[in-house]
Amino acid sequence: MTDQSHVTRLLQAATQGDSAASAELIDVVYRDLRRQAQRLMRNERTNHTLQPTALVHEAFMHLIRQDRIDWQGRSHFFAVAATLMRRILVDHARRRTAARRGGGGPRVSLEEGLGLTIESDTDVLALHDALETLATLDDRQAQVVVMRFFGGLTVPEVAAVLGVSRRTVDGDWAMARAWLKRELLGA
Repeated sequence: MTDQSHVTRLLQAATQGDSAASAELIDVVYRDLRRQAQRLMRNERTNHTLQPTALVHEAFMHLIRQDRIDWQGRSHFFAVAATLMRRILVDHARRRTAARRGGGGPRVSLEEGLGLTIESDTDVLALHDALETLATLDDRQAQVVVMRFFGGLTVPEVAAVLGVSRRTVDGDWAMARAWLKRELLGA
């Protein structure tokens, strides 16, 4: 049994309430989910109250409750995980900003992840808003950004999840980065 089909089988069983499948699934994917969370948290402020372990646990609990998803394997799982982790961080930023009544929210560095050369960090909420706008213009480009930047998926993994060629993903990635640079930095 391939790793893809094994993860898919575990996901399907876990979403149906099989606690043994949930336990085995977390054993199979935990290390990669933790790396994904650490990559995301590395871009957050140093005194962030949410830690990578908590982010993984919250995302995993949401993931195994996704009973309407037709899981397509490991890459699909990590693409959905990336989206959920992003939402968790955005929700956390919104709550924190609301609590501070408008003070600037947590910062996300775009230089490394999106290849944007910038002088300062960009607000995670501004990035979220920009991605929402991009999704209305080109949903696939927005999905590529979420999977590559937040999920750390490779071009072949993104291509497999979206059912498009690697060349299409490369083009979407380049266009989305250019659009985000212009949108976020006015460049």
